[in-house]
This record gives sequence, C-alpha cells and structure tokens, in this order.
Amino acid sequence: MSGHSKFSNIKHKKEKNDAAKGKIFTIIGREIAIAVKEGGPDPDNNSKLRDVIAKAKSNNMPNDTIERGIKKAAGDVGNVNYERNVYEGYGPSGVAIIVQTLTDNKNRTAANVRSAFSKGGGSIGTSGCVSFMFDEKGQILIDKEECDMDPDDLMMIALDAGADDFTEDEDSYEVLTAPDDFAAVREALEKEGIPMASAEITMIPQNYVKLTDETDINNLNRILDLLDEDDDVQNVYHNWEE
Repeated sequence: MSGHSKFSNIKHKKEKNDAAKGKIFTIIGREIAIAVKEGGPDPDNNSKLRDVIAKAKSNNMPNDTIERGIKKAAGDVGNVNYERNVYEGYGPSGVAIIVQTLTDNKNRTAANVRSAFSKGGGSIGTSGCVSFMFDEKGQILIDKEECDMDPDDLMMIALDAGADDFTEDEDSYEVLTAPDDFAAVREALEKEGIPMASAEITMIPQNYVKLTDETDINNLNRILDLLDEDDDVQNVYHNWEE
C-alpha cells in the first residue's frame, strides 16, 4: 500500500459519518486514559500523551474534549483497567491481518474478534503467525493541499530529526521513522507548523496480496467492517492490496 493509498483511506475515514467519528474518538479516549495512567497527565513530561494528543488533533477531536479526557483519566487512574491484546490471523486467500485491541473485558473482545474472522471465512492464528510479515514504523502523512513548504525543505527537516525515509505521492508526503524516533520527528514537524493528516505508530506490510475473486473481496470486507464496528478494536492492519 503506497502512501497515496494510505492517505486516501485516511481522508475517506475522516469524511465518514458521525457514528464512525464517534468510534475514532472512543479509540483515542482510551489511548489518552492509558497514556495518563502510564506517564501522568502533563504532556510536557509524557511523550506518549503528546503523541496521542497529536493523533486526536489530526482526527479533528476538539481541544476541550481532549482536555476533559486527560482530566477524567487523571482523576480516575486507579480505575483505568484497559488491557492491550493483539490477535493475528488470516482472511480469504491468506491475507494477513493484525488486530490490536484495548479492552476492559478480554473474553468479550476475543469472542467478537473470532466471530468477525469466522463470518468472513477467515481464521485466528497463533501469536506471531503473521506479524513477521510487517514492519513496525512511525508513519506521518502530510496533505499537499495543507502544506506549502518546498518538498526538499520538508524532507530535510524530517531526515534531520531522525526520519528513515521520505516519499512524495500524488497528493501527499509520507515520512517513515523507527518507532523510537517517531515522537522526535513528529515534534520537529509540529514545531515548524507543518500540518499532519496522520501521525502514528503503524504496521507496514512487507508484501501485499491481490484479491481477484469477488467472494474473497466481499468476505474480507466483512471481516474488516465487523472489526471496525467494535469499540474494543483500536487498530487493524492487513496486507491486502486494495
């Protein structure tokens, strides 16, 4: 999946209806709660919280909603009991799928994830069965329409801050980093006033699978739609070349 394809998906998600936007806000709210629990409510002293706040802003979450989430989490640290779990499996024609969840009920989440795979003709595998096909990277996407900086200058800012790679697509720029360098690169771009359409740690496939059978495509979309509708699911990564 090129940066252009990923960027198009992000734009599509941001243009979705209010229900989808509510799901995104729920995901980010839980990430705020975990970040506050692990590192405290002060973004200046909590890089993970800074990263989540940046993600929230790139998804158009209002500042007062972000601040309320931080205050609520700070006053409720002892009761934040979300647990991270990762599920790996296969969709139709061997498409690799990774599902990251954040839940207060592991049994419920496990049942829902298994059900999503089953209804789309997929199957859950063992831990590590597909993650080796992906590289964990920091990924920052910048909308060309929102950024009037010269591409060479933008690239130098990113590379000087520690980015591994900078690529230009038809309507966006993509910056890739090692996970440990992500925060520093994101903050360097933010300091320069560069608007980011997306900034997150993600899993990037090493290779992609093409689907030509309509039934396989419909089944895979069913799996992805069911996972997308589940509030416990934070992120879904796959190697389907859409």
